Amino acid sequence: MRQVVLDTETTGLEAAAGHRIIEIGCVELVNRRLTKNCFHRYVNPEREVDRGALEVHGIENDFLATQPKFAEIAAEFVEFVKGAELVIHNADFDVEFLNHELRRLPDMPQQIRECCGVLDTLALARRLHPGQRNNLDALAKRYNVDNSKRELHGALLDAQILADIYLAMTGGQVSLSLESETPRGAMAGVVELNIDRRGLALPVLRATPEELKAHEKYLDGLAKESGGKVLWRIP
Repeated sequence: MRQVVLDTETTGLEAAAGHRIIEIGCVELVNRRLTKNCFHRYVNPEREVDRGALEVHGIENDFLATQPKFAEIAAEFVEFVKGAELVIHNADFDVEFLNHELRRLPDMPQQIRECCGVLDTLALARRLHPGQRNNLDALAKRYNVDNSKRELHGALLDAQILADIYLAMTGGQVSLSLESETPRGAMAGVVELNIDRRGLALPVLRATPEELKAHEKYLDGLAKESGGKVLWRIP
């Protein structure tokens, strides 16, 4: 399974008010393992950054004026994320901005969900930790993820931090390596998990009468082929 952990920075809070994306950061997970494949671009928003947003990410207008416009990086971005499940914290925010950018362009998906699935880690965190703070810094502290370099928001750094949080929150990074093939010390970075699963209701799917009838018919066929010598029907 391929997942892309994504974060954006923007000129302000509302795409509907004309605010634009100024940075996209993505890191790749394949079968729950971080790869070295990433996507990171700064974007010229063709407008000024709001003062409040500047205080959050510190990305200056003069710098952004030298960067490519979204139209110039859109095809490369869509190609990178196409077919993956996007893992995003507070996904509605980023999805709204991505859709706003894509709808401005011809020959592009009009919504990011046309080419990707979306998983919202904020919604997941709220189910796992109801009534608690579930922003990125709070989750990093809860799951012992290092966020010491996060003095300001940055799309790539935040995507990297979110990837570690997501893996810890959902059971850790999976390794299929045999013990004999694993270098000594390779497991030093394994995260100890202390997950509060209270309030997380796991669904129990029970067989329907039709499914039970089909199952009995299948067992009858097995019993017939084995001459009736089946363990589940020994008196």
